[in-house]
Amino acid sequence: MEEKRKNKRLPIKIKLEVSNLFKQDGIKIDALDTEIEVFDISRAGIGFMSVTKLPTDYYFNATIEFDNTDEIILSVVKILYRTEIGDYGYRYGCEFIGLPSMYDHIFEEYGETL
Repeated sequence: MEEKRKNKRLPIKIKLEVSNLFKQDGIKIDALDTEIEVFDISRAGIGFMSVTKLPTDYYFNATIEFDNTDEIILSVVKILYRTEIGDYGYRYGCEFIGLPSMYDHIFEEYGETL
């Protein structure tokens, strides 16, 4: 099957913590402190799993560090979809919002190390 995604997904294992979620209309969910496990990343966004049911169409701030570089990506991430995955919890698809092109080389370098 032909890949239709604009950006190649790269496997990755990163654990992040989501402390709060927000919407553009000022609605916030505070004090979540839930752990998420990122399993893939692309220039467009991330895929992650969590035992916590998080709402879609909410945003959170993400700080992502790659093993092969000293650089850090600071971005806002929007939760696009959620799928229940049995006993583990939920699988999520998210997009980066306004990620500057200055980070493009990080994805290229990371992809070359796989």
